[in-house]
Amino acid sequence: MTGREMLVMHARIRGIPECHIKTCVDMILENLLMCVYADKLVKTYSDGNKRVLSTAIALLGEPTVILLDEPSTGMDPVARRLVWDAVGRVRESGKTIVITSHSMEECEALCTRLAIMVQGQFKCLGSPQHLKSRFGSGYSLQAKVRRKWQQQMLEEFKAFVDLTFPGSSLEDEHQSMVQYYLPGQNLSWAK
Repeated sequence: MTGREMLVMHARIRGIPECHIKTCVDMILENLLMCVYADKLVKTYSDGNKRVLSTAIALLGEPTVILLDEPSTGMDPVARRLVWDAVGRVRESGKTIVITSHSMEECEALCTRLAIMVQGQFKCLGSPQHLKSRFGSGYSLQAKVRRKWQQQMLEEFKAFVDLTFPGSSLEDEHQSMVQYYLPGQNLSWAK
């Protein structure tokens, strides 16, 4: 099947009226700059063009909820921008789009809310800016020190952290725990 035939088939499956299918398919092909490839067999498409076609199928008929898995992986920068623009327009029209991605760049470009999962469990939820400012601007160093350390040894440890990580700040010190904030800029863990 060609890309156009695939889109027509999915439009029919979605229940788009026959009189609107050609217009709908042509519009999505044009928006994603797929007209050049539309009448070629899908098996001849590059991986990036197959992803663009998959995204076109997902956006077809303006469903209320759209699920996209790694929508721009393997795409060249121009195709990625076209897909991001198309998804952004759909999002701005009030549709719900759920995206799974490993790319923070993609998430920042497409998402208004992010949920980060680790081993199938939600760890945090918020806007991209909120998560970046909360988790992405530096590191937290927590150290448990031996209770029997004398004050001088604790001060030597603090001096070591200050020397090794310039710009670090002691955020908390109580009982046998110390916690530092380490700014992320120019921080090399290889030292």
